[in-house]
Amino acid sequence: MDSAYRRGPLQESEPVILLDRKDREYLTRLDARRAIAIRGGKINPEEIIGKEEGIAVRSSFNEPFLVFRPSLPQLIPNLPRTAQVIYPKDIGPILIWADLFPGARVVEAGVGAGALSMALLRAIGESGQLISYEIREDFADLAKKNVAKYFGPAPHWTIKHGDVAAELEETDIDRVILDLPEPWQVIERAWRVLRPGGILLCYLPTVLQIKSLVDALKEDRRFACVETTETLMRGWHFKGLSARPQHRMVAHTGFLTTARRLADGQNDIPRAP
Repeated sequence: MDSAYRRGPLQESEPVILLDRKDREYLTRLDARRAIAIRGGKINPEEIIGKEEGIAVRSSFNEPFLVFRPSLPQLIPNLPRTAQVIYPKDIGPILIWADLFPGARVVEAGVGAGALSMALLRAIGESGQLISYEIREDFADLAKKNVAKYFGPAPHWTIKHGDVAAELEETDIDRVILDLPEPWQVIERAWRVLRPGGILLCYLPTVLQIKSLVDALKEDRRFACVETTETLMRGWHFKGLSARPQHRMVAHTGFLTTARRLADGQNDIPRAP
């Protein structure tokens, strides 16, 4: 089960996030047989197992740490990974602009470390279905491990090792979400698998990639409502009488482009360029 849904005392093998006095985050799993090594010191896991979230524990160096089950925004940046992950500031808009809902049938391509997969699995619920394509076997294996370790059993998730541009074959799909360098190569297959009115969403880091994608979608004419957005996120600092933006902000990470599949035979309807 997704750790965010768990309640009650913290249990053996659960993932937890430890926060030091500066709110720096340390992700670990509870193992009664192994002390938690952190910032040069150690914490006895027996001080955490069986306790409620939100407790404070001290390391062998007497340094205090708060203990919580990790929220998704805390979990994602701390996942083991060999590839760049899509960060929470983009995952939130992805879930909204793709209009995810419980029971949705979703195809995802470009799994990476499994960060977006976890968010999609949570959004569609156990009544939904997620089919993920990953061309690199090592990424697929890592995503499986991360989902199993930090999210839990996901019987409604299927991960396929293969090229989505050549092998996508599902039908009656509600949403297709692509984190690929050349998603315009998948437009034809995305159209085939999406139901009428279904949504295609693509995540891309550069303007030139977005331009190629938007041009391809408009030329194809079997998709409508083509939109591109970018999300910038800035935190704020409050201390005493001081209230100001933080000196550092998470600015550009990527663009989101969405489009909706038209019904068969509707590609000749005149639309503005």
